[in-house]
Amino acid sequence: MTTFDLKGKVIVITGATGILGKAFVEGIAAAGGAVVIAGRNEKIAKEREEQVNAKGGQALSIIADVTKEDDLAAGRDKILDRFGRIDGLVNAAGGNIKNAIIQKDMGLFDLDIAALRQVMDLNLMGTVLPTQVFGKVIAENGGGSIVNISSMASQRAITRVLGYSLAKSAIDAYTKWFAMELGNRYGDAVRMNAIAPGFFLTEQNRDLLTTPEGGMTERGAAVVQHTPFKRLGTPPELNGALIWLLSDASRFVTGTVINVDGGFSIFSGV
Repeated sequence: MTTFDLKGKVIVITGATGILGKAFVEGIAAAGGAVVIAGRNEKIAKEREEQVNAKGGQALSIIADVTKEDDLAAGRDKILDRFGRIDGLVNAAGGNIKNAIIQKDMGLFDLDIAALRQVMDLNLMGTVLPTQVFGKVIAENGGGSIVNISSMASQRAITRVLGYSLAKSAIDAYTKWFAMELGNRYGDAVRMNAIAPGFFLTEQNRDLLTTPEGGMTERGAAVVQHTPFKRLGTPPELNGALIWLLSDASRFVTGTVINVDGGFSIFSGV
């Protein structure tokens, strides 16, 4: 049996109704894992559940807001009723909101603080709370793997996305701190790592990177120019790192942030 196999593992994915979440659902199901599709869009969650089950996989959808602990607790109970265990968690819920994007004509000292707080709450607490609820089950079950989603915005100063940058920087710190505590308390049974995607086209950044006609905006073109591979990533390209981190193949890896970015993080632009 390959150590990259996820057969017998029950993996919860928050934000599973998004674009990256779709790739994660498909990748984990293809690796043999039972997939819990957690998100706020019930229609999409049900569709993805049905698609996995129709292909012979195992899937369950739960409707939950990752910033509401009661939603998560209800989802946990539903998962345990169906599968009796949780072996992995992918904290993929997050993103940006329009009012938190710093426009060029906006005064630097006239920021929408409420919007910034909302973005930080969604991305940071939307990772911490699911870990508290689902991670506890993982630890009590005897172990597993938790994967957070970081960003290039935590590693490089990227214009216009202050709240998102603050939140993802906090995700990196959280990943390292919590991994350390998990190791000290549970040994090698429970691991936490993160993936830092480069630029992938999602609903949150579509208007920033592309025009309505499908071309690149000035910002999108600059991103591609500063990516050595000279293109945006496609969501399934995250699955190699994700499956590795969820599987026993990475059982001596914890507290690490894996860049999947086409070289963006290492390129000075010169």
